[in-house]
Amino acid sequence: MRTFGESPPEETSLFARLQKGLAKSSAGLSGSLTGLFTKKKLTPEIVAELEEALIRADMGVTEAHRLAGLVAKNRYDSEISDAEVRAILAREIAATLAPLQKPLTIDGSKKPFVILVAGVNGTGKTTTIGKLARRLSQEGKKVVLAAGDTFRAAAIEQLAIWGQRTGAEVIARAAGADSAGLAFEALERARASGADVLLIDTAGRLQNKAGLMAELEKIVRVLKKQDAAAPHATLLVLDATTGQNAIGQVEAFKGVVPLTGLVMTKLDGTAKGGILAALALKFALPVHYIGVGEGVDDLQPFNAANFAKALTGTR
Repeated sequence: MRTFGESPPEETSLFARLQKGLAKSSAGLSGSLTGLFTKKKLTPEIVAELEEALIRADMGVTEAHRLAGLVAKNRYDSEISDAEVRAILAREIAATLAPLQKPLTIDGSKKPFVILVAGVNGTGKTTTIGKLARRLSQEGKKVVLAAGDTFRAAAIEQLAIWGQRTGAEVIARAAGADSAGLAFEALERARASGADVLLIDTAGRLQNKAGLMAELEKIVRVLKKQDAAAPHATLLVLDATTGQNAIGQVEAFKGVVPLTGLVMTKLDGTAKGGILAALALKFALPVHYIGVGEGVDDLQPFNAANFAKALTGTR
């Protein structure tokens, strides 16, 4: 029996995985805080060092300056512990990130609900699609996967494996096939089979390659020939290890396809977890999921308060 105020086991488990996943980001920031705020009176020099530590965590210059200013407010020449600083940072970072905390909602009136997934090379798009398919299948939804990354045979094979794991039908062609044509065929098939969700993988592309970006635009145009509202969600998968480069990627893709949300992967492999704060200030796009490990359960719905606590090492 759970006592009042105690977190449910699943929530506790999710937070524990989040803490573990953000260990590198948290360790980098915590090391700086411990060194700065150990029985010292707050000075402008210490505040400047705090700002630099936040910038190193990829908070962005604007947010780092704001957070350091909030820590310093009315506290100069007073002692402040690293625990107090963590609490202030956790509260303020959570407030910054709160507008990004919006779940991916599947509109049951749109059948199939079409989700297009894009991103640059190496962000983990195909794996993210597989994990999303697993989540949706566990919710009782019938899922179809479209292997639209026709440039890589490995991506087609990888999606086929996820199809077997999740019981999802996979629409695929040989490597080198036209990806827009495959997307059209996949939507036809998903509609005919009564699928609830169609997840479309796309080839990894650099945001500065006009030809590849034009092909992504073509996929959207082709989908609209069957359903004027499709895709109903367009997710950009970002690799947290790229840090501030993520901002340029969002700007580039946003100019080509109608982005509706973000997925941030590989947060467990970087000390730059603060990039989410920089994205929050720059764009109004929700972060639906974050990846904090390789396991299928390590793709978590984004929770601003938990993320801020894990990032700052606050309980």
